[in-house]
Amino acid sequence: MWTALPFGSLILAALAATALLVAAPAPARAGTTLYVSKLGSGKGGRSWADAFTTVQAALSAVQEGGGCRIIVRPDVYFEANLYTGARGAAGAYNELIGDTDGKLGGGTAGRVVIDSSDPDQKGLKSYDWWGPIRATSKGWSPEHTEETFSAIGWDRWRLKGLYVTGGDGGIFFDTTDHKEPFTVVVEDCVGIGRAFGGGCGGSLSRPDEPITFRRCQFYALDWWGDTAAAYIRIENDAMPERPDALIEDCTLVSPQCALKSSNYGFHTFSRIGVRRSRLIVLNFSQPVGTPSDGIIVSMQEGKLLHVELEDSLLAGYKIFGCKVNPKTVGDIGCTIRGDVKAYVQYQQELPKGIYRLAGWPEDLLDCLAPPRNPRVSPLGAPEMVRKEMCEMSPFVWKGRLCHMDCVRPATGGTAADYKLVFTDAATDAKLGECGQGYGLASVIVHKSKAYVFASRMENGGWRDVTLFSSADLVHWDKQLALAGENEELFNSSVCKGPDGFVMTYESNDPRWPAFTVKLAKSKDLVHWEKLPEATFGTNRYTACPCIRYSDGWYYVLYLERRAPRWWFETFITRSRDLKHWELSAANPVLRPEGLDESINASDPELAEWRGKTYVYYCVGDQLSWANVKRAAYPGKLADFLKSWYQQPGIPDIGAISYGAPQATVKQKRSAVSVRVRADRS
Repeated sequence: MWTALPFGSLILAALAATALLVAAPAPARAGTTLYVSKLGSGKGGRSWADAFTTVQAALSAVQEGGGCRIIVRPDVYFEANLYTGARGAAGAYNELIGDTDGKLGGGTAGRVVIDSSDPDQKGLKSYDWWGPIRATSKGWSPEHTEETFSAIGWDRWRLKGLYVTGGDGGIFFDTTDHKEPFTVVVEDCVGIGRAFGGGCGGSLSRPDEPITFRRCQFYALDWWGDTAAAYIRIENDAMPERPDALIEDCTLVSPQCALKSSNYGFHTFSRIGVRRSRLIVLNFSQPVGTPSDGIIVSMQEGKLLHVELEDSLLAGYKIFGCKVNPKTVGDIGCTIRGDVKAYVQYQQELPKGIYRLAGWPEDLLDCLAPPRNPRVSPLGAPEMVRKEMCEMSPFVWKGRLCHMDCVRPATGGTAADYKLVFTDAATDAKLGECGQGYGLASVIVHKSKAYVFASRMENGGWRDVTLFSSADLVHWDKQLALAGENEELFNSSVCKGPDGFVMTYESNDPRWPAFTVKLAKSKDLVHWEKLPEATFGTNRYTACPCIRYSDGWYYVLYLERRAPRWWFETFITRSRDLKHWELSAANPVLRPEGLDESINASDPELAEWRGKTYVYYCVGDQLSWANVKRAAYPGKLADFLKSWYQQPGIPDIGAISYGAPQATVKQKRSAVSVRVRADRS
């Protein structure tokens, strides 16, 4: 079931919820481990179940003393201007670690994304000082009126396994007015920013504890102004004998320059070690055009930078550059060790000791893609089943895998435009149809009879749940199964349990935000009793339920909107009593991926056939188009359901984990007119 919902007020409410978390953190003493997960309760962060739901909440809970560890579950965290006032200590660095492979208990694998994009969902927030790491400098420009704020609080922190993007700087620490010793270690991270992918500026160094970037990929997106894949500026009065900062086993990519130091009006010295790294500048413009300043640039004067290159590859228009005083470019210090080679524009000179590559290094671009850290899913690769269709239910009929298509128009239409069509999955031969004027349906086969549960489209809204039953898919009986009460009823699903049958059905009951999953029970699939005490998801967006029973558990696959984004994923939860629910720590079951799935993976349906379990789902943009795909699990349905709970699940814990209320009933009803196109063929 698809609906388009306005979300301007949602963003404000979500930001307010985040502010509440930040304002009153639970104190964490030195040596404490804190957890961050959008599935957590936000209550103290001392376990995955009670994890903080934002990174900032965990950072605000860290106290001075060092040795504190924050572990973040794979997900996308829309947060900007992160800060901490709790510095680490010598020999006891604080840590911010992404659990990318799930080995730290997060329950899934994947990227830990910190995205500082525009909070109004408009894209890249490319404005000075807006980025993942908080730092401001009052008076930097007339627009900068906030008080100066330093990133010095990150001193002696270690960051690992993070994918940071969406702002002006990636993993960039500006200590502004704090000219103090500063050390940070960043490992196995991706940093993407308009100006900088990573780096630091404004601090003093510790010769025995150099700032270190190891096994990172940094990308700058801009070619104009003050930009570089990595920018490092240390406030030394003279050139040190040892590096202030180390770049080891990294990839630095930018259209302007890969590594930059110094800046306009700064006359301090920096020494940087680059080992086993690739420095790539994409601008190879001709000399008469607008070529880059260099792969490695000292902005103010050449003498302010010394770079130590070891076993590294450089590619770009030329090696060195100096923006303000270009005549001093020859004063850039350079130490060459081992295998250092470069591919540059043919007219450019190379410093002694760097080997000139005559041909394009064919493996150069292999390193550009950040590592995926793919999540582990028991499902195989998906395949397209039906285009221009939203809801489809697979079922086994007389030994054949069959489909029930919910045919409906994109908007409006008459009762004749809504119907349920039954086809053979292998041949697409039509087997029958029913339910003119109905949709959002599911089907269950019991004792050689098909039972279809569908909602009626009437006056632009979805009404009640109606039962259609047939022994041949041609001749159908019809009767009311459930009546709505001051609500619309959308998708429904039925399964057989130990004491009869259970139905999940989707409601927009005005007592709760967005869509809610309600439940009912029956002894005979005909007469239904509502279970008001067994409602799931009264605190957030829960839609499109699909229920199955196995080994003492009721499992429900359902749709979560991943607020604040307009982004939809299928989750799984389970319960023994239909009252207390347990989310899988491995969620999501389905999420939109690839070029043809847009922002949605919804309307899950399940069928076991010939030793495999098929998961059908809808992809699209939740606004104008939809297609149906399916993926196969190589085993029984019971095994598939159980596979999502190979470790303890997460108790259902409330609205704060999922963002703010999604929409009013009025908003949802007004959105019916933009439901997706239906297959009218």
